Amino acid sequence: MGKEIEFKYLTSAEKLPKDYKSYPTKEIEQAYLNMPGTDASKTYRVRKMGNKYFYCVKGEGLIAREESEEEISKEEYAFYLVHKTGNSIHKTRYFIPLGYDDLVAELDVYHDQLDGLYTVEVEFKEDYDLSSFVPPSWFGKDVTKDSRYKNANLAKIDSISSLS
Repeated sequence: MGKEIEFKYLTSAEKLPKDYKSYPTKEIEQAYLNMPGTDASKTYRVRKMGNKYFYCVKGEGLIAREESEEEISKEEYAFYLVHKTGNSIHKTRYFIPLGYDDLVAELDVYHDQLDGLYTVEVEFKEDYDLSSFVPPSWFGKDVTKDSRYKNANLAKIDSISSLS
C-alpha cells in the first residue's frame, strides 16, 4: 500500500475560478462497499473514471492514510457494485494546476443527491512540507479533518442539507 496525503476544502460555485471549465476533466462514478470478510477498519471503493475502472482500499486517517488502488475490468466493477452500501457518488473532476511544486487542485463538482456540493482536494508527495502550503482563496473552508466530507460518508446521505 502507498500513502495518500491530501487536504480537502469546501468551496462554492461563486468562488470558483472563471475559467475552471477550460481545464481537463473526468466524469467519476464511485461506490463504497460492504463486503463480508473484509477489515472493518478499512474503506473499500470501486470507481469508474472516464472509461477505466478501479478498486481501492484505504486505511484510517484524515490527512494521511494508506491507500492501494488497482485497475479492474468493467465486469469486476459490476460484480463489486453488488456489495455497494449507500448511494453511488457522481461527480465531475476538474484538474487545475496550482502553478507551483507540481501541485494540482482536484475540483469535484457533485451531481444527483449531492448537487450543489463543491470540494477541492490537493494531494502531496510524502516529503512535501505541508506547513508551507497556502491554499488559493477560492478553495474556501478547510474540511480535511471534518469526516462528514469524506466521500464514504457523503455516500450515506440523501442531500447536502444533511451536512449543515
